[in-house]
Amino acid sequence: MEHHLPQSVRVERRAVDEAESRRANGPDWDRYADEYQATHGDFLGDAGFLWGPEGHTEDTLGVLGEVVGRDVLEVGSGAGQCSRRVRMHGGRAIGLDLSHRQLQHSSRLDGETGVAVPSVRGTATHLPFSDASFDIVFSSFGALQFVRDIDDAVGEVARVLRPGGRFAFSITHPTRWMFPDDPGEAGLTATQSYWDRTPYVEVDDATGVVAYVEHHRTLGDWVRLLSSHAFELIDLLEPEWPESHDRVWGGWSRTRGMLTPGTAIFVALAAGGERS
Repeated sequence: MEHHLPQSVRVERRAVDEAESRRANGPDWDRYADEYQATHGDFLGDAGFLWGPEGHTEDTLGVLGEVVGRDVLEVGSGAGQCSRRVRMHGGRAIGLDLSHRQLQHSSRLDGETGVAVPSVRGTATHLPFSDASFDIVFSSFGALQFVRDIDDAVGEVARVLRPGGRFAFSITHPTRWMFPDDPGEAGLTATQSYWDRTPYVEVDDATGVVAYVEHHRTLGDWVRLLSSHAFELIDLLEPEWPESHDRVWGGWSRTRGMLTPGTAIFVALAAGGERS
């Protein structure tokens, strides 16, 4: 949802393959995990479920539907806060994340809360689970924006879901890519094309190594992608900025949030079942 930009890093827009994306983003989250949890942990909650910086929770939005007795996978689980909340509501949630350090924070919170989230280190493009293992797969600002081979990732979700299973994920609203990532007035002026899908890349000046990558898809891209894997899109939420919410999180702020959407939440059903 937010990235801390070191002074020694330069920003580029250029093509990056899946291997380079993975080599950059795993270590980047390992480096950033402590700061991320220290800065945002109270807002996220040790067993909380936020869908985005606007502060809307699963308790209020009900995106996942009924979780009691359901097998649930969180892709890009971080410290497992969302999965922990699912388990507290009767779901059998499992977490998956690329960052070893984030999973260490998940283990720490397991002990502090008494609610353990079984978690594995892995990538969204190769989910280490059998076919038809889950009733629900979700990702709250998790792995999907950091994956280049997104067709593989969505195909993997379709594979591990049972017929009629639910796939829900939140991402930076695609229209935000037109604007500078600035929480102030400057972030309200479009400076680049919405249709420019060139990845955002940060390169370490000292080594020339790619240190961070984020990928952009349009709303139409996401709809076509879901359809190509036989998902039925049943909802697209664009949460409004709450009147009483004043928290600044990276490029998310009241200044921008009262005028433009910052988060998009997609909800889809896998082929072969009835709505639940």
